Formats: sequence, C-alpha cells, structure tokens
Amino acid sequence: MFSSEEQCIFCNKTNYKVIQSTNYFFIIRDTSYPVTKHHTLIIANRHVSDYFNLTSEEVKNLDKILKKQKNELLQLDEKITGFNIGVNIGKDAGQSIMHCHIHLIPRRRGDVEDPRGGVRGVIPSKQKYSRK
Repeated sequence: MFSSEEQCIFCNKTNYKVIQSTNYFFIIRDTSYPVTKHHTLIIANRHVSDYFNLTSEEVKNLDKILKKQKNELLQLDEKITGFNIGVNIGKDAGQSIMHCHIHLIPRRRGDVEDPRGGVRGVIPSKQKYSRK
C-alpha cells in the first residue's frame, strides 16, 4: 500500500497518459484495472490521502470535472446508459493507494444481469435487497 509521496504512484504524472488536468486534479483512463471500457480516474494533484481531506475549492472543482467527464464520455460512447462514482476511503474500505482518487465508471444496459444495489456490492450479502 502506497502512502508517502516518495512511493506514491499517483504523485508522478509522467507515468500516465493524462487526458485532462486542472489546478487541482488530473484525469486518466484506468488502463490497469478498468471495471468497464472508459473507466476514468480523477486524481488529486497534491498528495492528499482521501476525499475528506480535500479543500472546499478542490471539492468544487471535482464536481465540475465529474459533470464534464460524464458529458464527454456520453459523447465518446453512445452505449453508455449510466455511471457509478466510487471513492474508497481507508484500507478497510478497499483503498489501496493512499492518494485521493475518484472512479467514474461508465455503465451500459445489460453489462450485468441485475444492476440493482450498485455500490452495495462491496458487501455481497447487502447487494440484493427489497424495499420495506
């Protein structure tokens, strides 16, 4: 698990094909562990551990980036019909790189048999549920 700037794989942007950048973030397609085609990572420029440690300016910029990337992905691939936004915070939540990054995962009709429950799938027994 990477936690210090010297070891952090996200602190060296030259390792990636950056498709867009702002003062606060850079954006890449996840080519190492993509969940779906065009899986996008929005990565903080500064070495900050997680979403909850972002400044209010960074959070505002992140919101703009997510909306812009959503629109760009819809233009890029007409089969996209939905999105998951994922942020893992802490080792116990599955964060393996301790540098803030957000997953924007395009979804397509039929990519899984039953998409209900979405992010609840991180705890398989909680994915299927019924309304009470």
